[in-house]
Amino acid sequence: MQTWIRSGGIRSPGTFCTGVALMVVTLLSWSSPLTGTPNSTTATATSVDENSITVSNIRQTSQLRWIEIDLSEQHLRAWEGNKLVHLYRISGGKRSTPTPIGRFRINSKYRTHRMRGKGYNIPDVPYTMYFYRGYAIHGAYWHNRFGTPVSHGCVNLPVEQAHHLYNWASTGTLVVVHK
Repeated sequence: MQTWIRSGGIRSPGTFCTGVALMVVTLLSWSSPLTGTPNSTTATATSVDENSITVSNIRQTSQLRWIEIDLSEQHLRAWEGNKLVHLYRISGGKRSTPTPIGRFRINSKYRTHRMRGKGYNIPDVPYTMYFYRGYAIHGAYWHNRFGTPVSHGCVNLPVEQAHHLYNWASTGTLVVVHK
């Protein structure tokens, strides 16, 4: 059998051909990250034995996580696809400082954050997730009036529930606010 000496090792022509075949398979199986569905992952596993190459694609699809805020009911619902995973009573904005309505995305998260505005300056606001300008979903340790609109426009949750939601949601999570 013919062999080649290559930087400290001996390779047979068959091993070389297998390596080239693996490179070709890898290049052909590559797909742009812009194709496919969001929230899906494709893993390619390649195994090689003496006479064959096996390529397996494994697709794992996770359900889209999103948050619904119903201001008329003063409820926050966290969804994975169409499956409800959390339901919490909230305190949205009062009539003079309403919570904005629309479709937003969580754009930043802070374990604690100082919140300031006209008529308030609150240190260490827990589990703050901003979704639009200065509006956020966060824990509120300074009141226990959940189910009643009392905020300056943010979405207040009990601290422990805000903690669960903060760990569940990520930056980019869709937030839908409606009446």
